[in-house]
Amino acid sequence: MKSTHLSLIAGAVALAAITGFATVTAPDGPAAPEAKAAALLPVERSSLVCPAPSGSDLAKTRYTAFTPAGEGGDGEAAAELKPALPVPDDEDMTDPKKAKKAEEAAAKARQKAEKPLLAVKEPGTPVVAEADGSAAPALVGTATGRLAPGWSAQQTTEVSAGGARGLLGVSCTAPDTDFWFPGTSTAKSRQEYVHLTNPDDTAAVADIELFGPEGVVKSEVGDGITVPGRSSVALLMSTLTDEAVDRLTAHVTTRSGRVGAVVLSADDTAGSDWITASQDPSGTLVMPGIPADATAVQLIAFAPGEDDADVKVQLLGKNTAFSPAGNATLHIKSGMTAAADLKDVTRGEPGSLRLVPVEKDRATPIVAALRVVRGTGDKQEVAYIPATGPVGARASVTDNQTKGSTLSLTAPGAEAKVKVTASAGSGGGEPSVETYTVKAGTTLAVTPKAPQGLKGTYALTVETTSGGPVHASRSLVRTGGGVQMFTVQTLPDDRGAVAVPSARQDLSVLDD
Repeated sequence: MKSTHLSLIAGAVALAAITGFATVTAPDGPAAPEAKAAALLPVERSSLVCPAPSGSDLAKTRYTAFTPAGEGGDGEAAAELKPALPVPDDEDMTDPKKAKKAEEAAAKARQKAEKPLLAVKEPGTPVVAEADGSAAPALVGTATGRLAPGWSAQQTTEVSAGGARGLLGVSCTAPDTDFWFPGTSTAKSRQEYVHLTNPDDTAAVADIELFGPEGVVKSEVGDGITVPGRSSVALLMSTLTDEAVDRLTAHVTTRSGRVGAVVLSADDTAGSDWITASQDPSGTLVMPGIPADATAVQLIAFAPGEDDADVKVQLLGKNTAFSPAGNATLHIKSGMTAAADLKDVTRGEPGSLRLVPVEKDRATPIVAALRVVRGTGDKQEVAYIPATGPVGARASVTDNQTKGSTLSLTAPGAEAKVKVTASAGSGGGEPSVETYTVKAGTTLAVTPKAPQGLKGTYALTVETTSGGPVHASRSLVRTGGGVQMFTVQTLPDDRGAVAVPSARQDLSVLDD
C-alpha cells in the first residue's frame, strides 16, 4: 500500500491548524473523495511584531500581552516577545576600530534578544513589562500550543512634552505582505515614520508606494528596502519623496519575506499617535469608535483599482444612522486619495462611520481611515481609526486600567448581542463578564466593568453571541500637561480558530 496520500492529508491538516488554509491534491491516480464539512480547530502557532515605541527620551512605554482563556492547541505551549536585533550601520564597518565595537555591540544585542521581554505563562492573565526613553526596543515573537489562539499584545507610550507629545497606543500586528495606510502625510507640519519589523531569520525586501490627491507621488527610494532578519527599520516618509503632500495613502508590500508595518505620526499642533493599516480593500467599510467630544474628524479614502468609487457616508450614532450634512457622499477617483472634513460630526454623542456604495451593484473596493482630534488650540490631541473587520467570534485588546478605557461597539446591519469579558489583572483580581445588546445601525459606547480586586492592567475580550456583525474599538485616555491625551485600537477577529477540512479516507484509491 502506498502511504503518500495519507501523508499529504495529515500534513495539510497540520498546515491548516497553523496557517488557516490547506489543500490536498492526489499525485496521479483517481481524485480524492469529497471531504466532509470543515471543522474549526484552534491555531497552533501565532506571530506578532511590535515597532520601536518612540524616539523621545521622555517616552514611558508599557508592553502588555495576553491569551484569552479557552480551548487551545496541543503540544508545547509558549508565548514570548523578544527584543528585535539592531540594524547594522554600514559606516561602522569602514573603520577597523568602529567595526570591532560594532561587532561587540551586535554580540551583546543578540544575547539580549534571546531573553524574552514578555512571556505569557497562562491563558486568561495578562503580563506587563516597562521601558523608558528612546532605547525601548521593537519586539518580535511567537506563541504556540494553548497560548497561540487569540494571543494579543499592545504597547502604550506616553510622551509628556516635545514634538512627539501624546498618548501612543498600537496593537502589535501579525506579519504580512500587503498593507494600506490612508491618512499619512509628507507635509512640513508632520513627522511620519514607516516602521517595518521582520520576525523571521532571513531578510525581507519591501516596497513603499505613495498616492496623493493627484495620483502617484514619485519616489526614488521607496523600492527594495531591506529589513534584516529579526530586525526593525524606520523610514522618514518625507525622505521618500521631494513632494510635500498633506493627504497621502501609503501602500507597503513585500517582494520577499514578510513584515509587520505601522506608521508613527507626529503633528506640530496635535500631538502624535500610530496609524495602523486599514482593512483590505472592500466595497463597504466601518470605522468604529469616534469619541463623543471629537472636535475635528477627517475621512481619508483611496480606491486602488481601475474604477472610481462613489460611496455613501453614514454616521452610526447612539440612536440612529444618518449622513453628515454636506458630506452625504464621497467620490474617490481611481488611484487618487480623497478626503472629507466632517468637523465635529458626533456632536456630543459617540459614533462610528460606515461607507457603502451609492449603487449597490457597483461596490468598488476601497481603503479608508479617520483622523480624529480632541481638544482645541494648544490642547489638541490626535488619534487614527482605520477601517476594520468585524469582531467575529472573538477579539481581545490589552492594557486597560481602572479608569480611562471606553469600549465602542457598532452593529452596521442587524441588531447583535456581545459578551465582554474583563480578564484577571496582571497583578491579581477576578474576571468579570457583561453582556450588551447593540441596536441595528447604532454605536454603543460603554465603560468596561473592571475585574473585582484589580491589580495592574487587564484585557478585554469581545465575543459576538448572536445577531449581525459587530465592529469594535477601545480608546484609552490619560491626562498629561493639561491635555486629554487619547489613543484608539480596533478589535478585528483574532483568528484564533481555523477551518480544517475533514478528509474522508478511501483506502481503495491507495492500493498499487
